[in-house]
Amino acid sequence: MAGKTPLNIIKIKNMKQDQTPISMLTAYDYPSAKLAEKAGVDMILVGDSLGNVVLGYDSTIPVTIEDMVYHTRAVARGAEHTFIVADLPFLTYHGSLDHTFDQVRRLMQEGHAHAVKMEGGAEIADTVQHVVRAGVPVLGHIGLTPQAVNQIGGYRVQGKDEQDRARLMKDAKALEAAGAFAIVLELVTEEAAAAISQELSIPTIGIGAGRGCDGQVLVYHDVLKYTSDYRSKKFVKNYADIGAVITEGLSRYVQEVKNRSFPAEEHVFGGKAAAEKAVETTLYGATREKDKVNS
Repeated sequence: MAGKTPLNIIKIKNMKQDQTPISMLTAYDYPSAKLAEKAGVDMILVGDSLGNVVLGYDSTIPVTIEDMVYHTRAVARGAEHTFIVADLPFLTYHGSLDHTFDQVRRLMQEGHAHAVKMEGGAEIADTVQHVVRAGVPVLGHIGLTPQAVNQIGGYRVQGKDEQDRARLMKDAKALEAAGAFAIVLELVTEEAAAAISQELSIPTIGIGAGRGCDGQVLVYHDVLKYTSDYRSKKFVKNYADIGAVITEGLSRYVQEVKNRSFPAEEHVFGGKAAAEKAVETTLYGATREKDKVNS
């Protein structure tokens, strides 16, 4: 979007104070990023969810740093005027700080992200703090953390009991203290998410976390039903069904190839004889028009 000024972390934090909802959407390639920017989203997340919706994996765990750099770079080319956050994939920030910094460096220098996202709470707060002190904005992510899906026993809603709500609050405060500029709350009960949002000075961005968050994020493919076998999700609202449109268009193409109605006359290029015929037709038409005027 020409003329649009990208957000920065100061403006994003101020949106919470001003009670201006934050709109965030995932994108994974150049055309989706361009469309997201044209639609006016505040932030784009290049999520490791690309493993599920783009690469065909059954979880985010197989996604590599090379995958993330490649897709982030494509998104950055498509959305030059939008704040872009890129996920650090599975086990790229749980070892030495040198290793973590190298992964962060790749997303920022090679992928051209403006910030990175890290899943986890109090247990990664020290790492978040070091990355922030190195000059890199960090978006936190608690609640359902897909990279830990095998440890937490599947895709389960978080914060259902008092003990779990206390854990989430502790994690959120730890990330805030470590310097995260905002926190994603995924699949968290509305009550727990609202309490966290009220307690923190930094924005919360919900996905399946109810109406009390400071912003919302959804997956591009969910918003648009961009798949041939879409499965409905309670926390998602579908705003279009491009999967059906694409399938119908591709089916028509196949049918027209099979019945030889494509390519038609208007889709082919002629040789020298066709070009000479076109010139003769033009001259003839011009001569007849001249005769008509003279008469």
